[in-house]
Amino acid sequence: MIHRILVATDRSDTATRAVAWAAEMSDRYGADLLVLQVIAPEHLTSPDDGAEAQLAALTRQVCGERGRPLLVYDSDPSSAIVRTCEDEQVDLVVVGNVGMRDRTEFLLSSVPNRVSHNARCSVVIVNTATAGPGGSPPPGGGSQAAADNGEPTEGQLLGRAARVAQVFGRYGLDEILHRGQDDTATRARRFRVALEELGPTFGKLGQILSTRPDLLSAAVIDELAGLQDHVTPLDEAAIVAVMEAELKVPWEDVFTGIEPDPMAAGTIAQVHRATLVGGERVVVKVQRPGAEAQIRQDLGLLGQFAAKAGNRPAFQQVADVPAIIEQLSSSLLRELDFRYEAANIERMRAVLAPFDRLDVPRVHAGLSTGRLLVMEEIQGIPVLQAPAGDARREAARQLLEAYYYQVLEAGFFHADPHPGNLMWWNNRIYLLDLGMVGEVDAGLRESLLVLLLAFWQEDTAFLADAMLGLASERPPPDFDEAAFREDLSTLLAGYRHVSLSELRLGPLLQQLTEISVRHRVRLPSTLTLIGKAFGQMQLAAAELDPSLDPFAVAGSFYLRQLMDRMRTLANPQQLFYGGQKARVRATRLLEGLERAIGVRGGGSGLQVDLRGVQDLTGAIGRAGRRIAVGLAAATAIVGTAIVASAAHPAGWATAVFGIAAVLLTAGLLLDVVRRR
Repeated sequence: MIHRILVATDRSDTATRAVAWAAEMSDRYGADLLVLQVIAPEHLTSPDDGAEAQLAALTRQVCGERGRPLLVYDSDPSSAIVRTCEDEQVDLVVVGNVGMRDRTEFLLSSVPNRVSHNARCSVVIVNTATAGPGGSPPPGGGSQAAADNGEPTEGQLLGRAARVAQVFGRYGLDEILHRGQDDTATRARRFRVALEELGPTFGKLGQILSTRPDLLSAAVIDELAGLQDHVTPLDEAAIVAVMEAELKVPWEDVFTGIEPDPMAAGTIAQVHRATLVGGERVVVKVQRPGAEAQIRQDLGLLGQFAAKAGNRPAFQQVADVPAIIEQLSSSLLRELDFRYEAANIERMRAVLAPFDRLDVPRVHAGLSTGRLLVMEEIQGIPVLQAPAGDARREAARQLLEAYYYQVLEAGFFHADPHPGNLMWWNNRIYLLDLGMVGEVDAGLRESLLVLLLAFWQEDTAFLADAMLGLASERPPPDFDEAAFREDLSTLLAGYRHVSLSELRLGPLLQQLTEISVRHRVRLPSTLTLIGKAFGQMQLAAAELDPSLDPFAVAGSFYLRQLMDRMRTLANPQQLFYGGQKARVRATRLLEGLERAIGVRGGGSGLQVDLRGVQDLTGAIGRAGRRIAVGLAAATAIVGTAIVASAAHPAGWATAVFGIAAVLLTAGLLLDVVRRR
């Protein structure tokens, strides 16, 4: 039998629903009803703030004569409720699942959960967030989630378009674009502020535009590099709602506590420190409710603009607007799905495996979803505060070499490696925030390697050829190649024989882009992103070891790559495979030619017999083999020259390359003489 019921309240609207539910239970069982409110002493506004009288009035209004109010002062509401249940010999305690939330909740765990785990009597947790008697939906309920996943309506797009026009009108769109009286720096600043005010979609658009020096001036690009999120942090209730929706269990079943103050709050997500039930310290990234809906709305609006602008010759001559909007859409939709960031972290871990001084946080995949990301907390210090010593210097070298490896070998790099995203912990540099990464295809990687080697050897002519090879289209008819080479020569002369503290590869690549824009040589936009990433990374590397020579690191990286290729080319199996592949391709080429002219296959008609095909196939096979051996020999000769001309050549390396060059050249000559 139930003789005494206790219901806890903080006098909020949702908690009052729990009181009404308990009053109905009290009438049904004829039980006494105790209405308890716990107030933290530190929250008192005055010695007598009227709380006792207000609680008594609420009790009379909802519970009638059967209810008895009780006010307790305690900093831990759940402990006070459990203790009162024991003191009053309560048979049933009732609490609401919403309400009684304050800044201590994350640290102490929620009241309903702790009461249900610690009370010795029966506990009923009332769902006070459900619709009321009038059928109105609860605030912050499922309607928002449904809106997040739906496509924006025409009315929503029109409303958003009006908002965009209002913001740009307030900051003066005409003056921003170039027709105003303000100086360039002022217009650029107003453009940045307008993009920040319009939210994450336009902020990301600004980031993309900052990689297009062919579209915007240097002042605007520099200003867009400082784009920041300006948002009010989510409250604890909103954070809990997202976490529990993703985890499918009460958050206290996974975490013992979450720090209430966010580490960072952006337009897409908010980040908190937390502790797992097992005691491990982690970082939790939670997506803001409504972020997806707003971004999809903006993308729909920009998509309509791109569809109209893409057909206008004036826009086509300046930029491929649909391609820019497509890049923006793809980037933002991936950023909304935290599973992509988790995959980026694991991919970067594999890329950094050869570098024992570099790492990334561990991801708790079982706790992470598209809107929730749980990672190991890196409990270190900012990288610029790393203690002096061999570990610091070696980490600096590995950081620089790892970026060569990411860009030139793996084709996958951290695109935002500013010092704030680098932490020093356990004598390692940890790369954080892999929501923004870049990818480089194989062809561009080869061209970039050639470009850096041209700088290393101070070869202006070869550098110009490498730049033209990178161009996505042919130069214009009036292209002045002599002036182009002269500009590159001037640039190269200013960057040789300087230390890492003076040299910035990022600005160097950006200056190459500026030269190409001036001469109307269109380079891939990825090159600018690579330049920015290199520039940010070197801010940290220069602090860690200012004496590090970036070109020496590039040279050692290239030599290792060269030796790896030598081992591959000198492998007899690889040589045989290359020859056979050339023979098969030659045979297929001839068969394709036969099919093209209609002389292959059965049936009547014209029959053409190509004589000497077998001899031709054999000759092509031998030529393919000789080309493979010749390339290997040439690579060995180049390697010998590079090692021998290095400032501190390794004797063993010179000998290895030299012997390989002699053997491969002798084998090639022997094969030629023997076949005559």
